[in-house]
Amino acid sequence: MGKEYIKNIAILLTCYNRINQTLRCLESLLQVSVPQNHRIEVFLVDDNSPDATGKIVKDTYPQVNVIYGDGELYWNRGMILAWKTAAQKLDYDFYLWLNDDVILVKETLHIFLDDLQKSGKEAAIIAGACKSSTNKVSYSGYLKKNGKKKLIPTGAPQQCDYFNGNVVLIPSSIFKKVGFLDPLFHHAQGDFDYGLRAKKEGFISYISSKYVGICELNKELPVWCNPNYSFITRWKHFKSPLGGRPKLNFAFNKRHNGLASAIFHYCTIHIRSILPILWKK
Repeated sequence: MGKEYIKNIAILLTCYNRINQTLRCLESLLQVSVPQNHRIEVFLVDDNSPDATGKIVKDTYPQVNVIYGDGELYWNRGMILAWKTAAQKLDYDFYLWLNDDVILVKETLHIFLDDLQKSGKEAAIIAGACKSSTNKVSYSGYLKKNGKKKLIPTGAPQQCDYFNGNVVLIPSSIFKKVGFLDPLFHHAQGDFDYGLRAKKEGFISYISSKYVGICELNKELPVWCNPNYSFITRWKHFKSPLGGRPKLNFAFNKRHNGLASAIFHYCTIHIRSILPILWKK
C-alpha cells in the first residue's frame, strides 16, 4: 500500500507587544492533539513589537515561522501577511486563524475536523466558539436576523452568516474561491466581511459544536465611545484603525447591507462618539 496522504494545516497568527499572552497561546496550541495523518505549521506575524515578541517566540519555539511587519498592519492586515506567507510556501489543506489571546483546548483540531464532517458539506468554514473564564460565550458566530446575539454551542455545528475571527478553520477549496481577507480593513471587520463574502460565493459557515478555547471579552467600552474619556481623546481614537473607523464602517455596510444602512450607521457612529452617554448602560 502507498503512503497515506498527509493533510497540512497552516496556523495563522498576528501579534503586537503582548509577549506573555502570545506565549501562553502558543503553548496551548502546541499542546493541541493533532489528528492522525495531519500536520500543523505555525506562521506568526510580529508587527514590529517593542517587546521583541518575534525574537522571543523564535527563541522559545524555533519551529514557528516568524514574519515581521512594519508596525502598521493591525489584526486584519497582519493576518493577510501571515496567510500570504503560508500560501507561498505550500498549498495547505486548511488555514486556521488564531488570535493570540485564545487558550485552546486540547481537542480543538478534532472538534473542527469532526464538525466539518458532520456538516455534510464538501467544504465549509468552521468558526470556533470561545468562552470566558466565567463559562459565558465570548466569541462565536452570528445570524444576520439576530443582530449581535452570539450563537452558543449545542453539541452540533450550527449554521451562521458571519463570525468572530478568533479561531476559524478555512478549507483550501474555500480559500481558492474567496481569497484572502480584504486589505481594505486595517483591524476589525475583516473577519465579518470574510464570512459574508464566503456566503455570497455559496459556502456555508458554522460555529463549532463545542467550545474550542478560552478568550476573555474586553471589559471596557472602546475609547472612541467611552464617556469616561474627553471628547478630544475619543475623537482621536474614533479616526484610528482601532477606533470607530467611519469610512470603513460605511464601506462594510454598503457592501453587505446596502447604501441606506451604510448612511444610517455612518451617522449614528459619529453621534455615538460625540454623545456616548446616550449608549451608556
